[in-house]
Amino acid sequence: MNAPSYPAGARSPQRVGVVGGGQMGAGIAEVCARAGLDTVVAEADATAARAARERVAVSLERAVQRGKLDRISAEDALARLLFTEDLDDLADRQLVIEAVTENADAKTELFTALDKIVEDPEAILATNTSAIPVMRLGMATRRADHVLGLHFFNPVPVLPLVEIVSSLHTAPRVTDTAEAFVRDVLGKTAVRSQDRAGFVVNALLVPYLLSAVRMAESGYAGAADIDNGMVLGCAHPMGPLRLADLIGLDTVAAIAESLYDEFREPLYAPPPLLRRMVQAGLLGRKAGRGFHTYAQD
Repeated sequence: MNAPSYPAGARSPQRVGVVGGGQMGAGIAEVCARAGLDTVVAEADATAARAARERVAVSLERAVQRGKLDRISAEDALARLLFTEDLDDLADRQLVIEAVTENADAKTELFTALDKIVEDPEAILATNTSAIPVMRLGMATRRADHVLGLHFFNPVPVLPLVEIVSSLHTAPRVTDTAEAFVRDVLGKTAVRSQDRAGFVVNALLVPYLLSAVRMAESGYAGAADIDNGMVLGCAHPMGPLRLADLIGLDTVAAIAESLYDEFREPLYAPPPLLRRMVQAGLLGRKAGRGFHTYAQD
């Protein structure tokens, strides 16, 4: 089966907006700018906007140092980016990708605002959520047929996959346009998923991570031994607890909660240890400590 091309009358987005300039949002903005797109990143305030710009600049410099990108291309990509604290600067965007905190109420409120701000009725509003129902976000707008999920993976400039998640309201031509954009413009591979908690990847991955947490919690084995077992015994590039630290233990817990709320399967329930670590602020790599300890820049 051939991959879909742009539907008749559809056009590839050239003006992209990203809401949220954290680890995921900055990565999404970077790949859009590197693809030659006019990209606006909206953050909560000027301080966060400056931090987002620095995050992208550091990532581009890292790509140059590693020989993945030449200096001129990196400078051109950064020049295509505008960082702002004003959502109204997204008014002329043809595609807006939300990448704020994994909180259903915050995302729903944002989509209601974006629906009023983004002027083009054909513009696509996308969420990078890991597990929150796309339907809920779409129903917060007057254009649920133009709302879908574009779930990127961390680190965005490196990992080639994007999950495309359509709700019951998403128009097929919008899904086809998004897939063609991901493939032809961003150069990534798309997989489609129905609007179910966890989509494809996290519905398979998170129970595995939770099993590793339970193993550590019970004293069955230590974190280093659990991770070494999967890396050296199963050829995984990273052990499950170190991967959970990389994702962020708060994010893992939030995805697990969404999965458990939807399916009520015990294997999706966040273990008590995971809840306690989140409450303690031991969120993994971004906090300097999770199941492992990390040096901070």
